[in-house]
Amino acid sequence: MAKTSKKQIDKDMKRTMAELERNSNENLDALAKRLKFSRQKIWRFVKILEKSKAIWGYTAVIDNERRSLIGYTLMLKRSMKPIDEKTLDAFTSQETQDALGVTIESLCYVHGEYDWILSFTASDIKMAKRFYETLLTTYPGVFERASLLETLVAVRDHHIANPNVKKLKEFL
Repeated sequence: MAKTSKKQIDKDMKRTMAELERNSNENLDALAKRLKFSRQKIWRFVKILEKSKAIWGYTAVIDNERRSLIGYTLMLKRSMKPIDEKTLDAFTSQETQDALGVTIESLCYVHGEYDWILSFTASDIKMAKRFYETLLTTYPGVFERASLLETLVAVRDHHIANPNVKKLKEFL
């Protein structure tokens, strides 16, 4: 049996990652069949990807409405004040999220008009505003401005089309 080139292995691994991203819950046999790989090849790729931290974890996309939660996006513009390492560690820590009563789904440092984008869920707008205000008071002078947005309808979330996307018509 001929050895597979490094270039082909890399291509196959990227195809595997793309399929896992679409549905990480799918069993390896179905995944292997769709990609036309052996089950052992898929299993080996998954183990390599997990070990190298190319795969950080697995998640389910859950309807926030059924959990009585609302999605929000908070965009933050940094001020010119430098952020020390202790402040940065505190801002990005899991403990901060837990203490503030929200669930941060994503926290991204970005290039553009804003510097940070946080996607989070909260029970209501009052809790979201409390989180927003707590961030600004906990880190005084670090942020120049902020914008809080409420998610009305998620059309796609984590690469998955929302089965309740018809709700969008209510807003248009």
